[in-house]
Amino acid sequence: MNNPTLKHISDLDVFLHRLHHVKVAVSGGVDSLTLALLAGRALGKQATIFHAVSHAVPDDSTNRVREIGKREGWQLIIVDAGEFNNPSYVSNPYNRCFHCKNSLYSTLSSRMEGTILSGTNIDDLSDFRPGLKAAENFGVVHPFVECGIDKSAIRRICRHLGYEDIAELPASPCLSSRIETGLTIKPEQLVFVHRVEQKLHNALTPKAVRCRIRHEGIAVELDADTLSSLTIDSTNWWKNTIAHLAAQQGLSSKILLEPYRMGSAFVQTT
Repeated sequence: MNNPTLKHISDLDVFLHRLHHVKVAVSGGVDSLTLALLAGRALGKQATIFHAVSHAVPDDSTNRVREIGKREGWQLIIVDAGEFNNPSYVSNPYNRCFHCKNSLYSTLSSRMEGTILSGTNIDDLSDFRPGLKAAENFGVVHPFVECGIDKSAIRRICRHLGYEDIAELPASPCLSSRIETGLTIKPEQLVFVHRVEQKLHNALTPKAVRCRIRHEGIAVELDADTLSSLTIDSTNWWKNTIAHLAAQQGLSSKILLEPYRMGSAFVQTT
């Protein structure tokens, strides 16, 4: 098979059929949605799609999952994994993702029979991913990893499946990743973070935007092109606007505009 995308789809189809009954954990991002599309089409009602809602998941992600699920005829179950009831998650330690995924996979493992699947791909293996340890504890399978598929290949698969808009979605980790390690995660802060990012996205259409709450204040990170396009006046306007929104939540009025850096709110401690 000369077309690598078709080869990947064929490999995944064979892999999924070996598993028979599966439970796909879907966040609303391109990786997990692409896996859900493949599993739903390959296995039909033998594939159950699970989406966990929480303060850390934007409404637009949930709406996206619901819309595609309706279009594809998924057996979709919306759950609350309850991570915000876990003090080990809310305290935001360096391995916060472990506690989040542990809650998620524990919830999924208690719902019907089947193998839990995640959208983890081979690019993720080179990053610090505490959630992978939780996945290991629950026997979670990663089809993209098993078939040697990376992020760029997933986007090509998604386009081939007819979802160009999903294929172009930028990477967007959960909202809790915007809170610097060691700071307690509070729902109202996540609402603020999402509101700021949505305002910037709608006004500037940046390639990357993150609103991060740090110990020393609030940092808004933008890709280099967007950041350099801002004038002094527009920079000050955005700082004042964001400071006003922050004050409504009792947050610091110290606002910094900085270049985007992946994972810059994360600090590993011992």
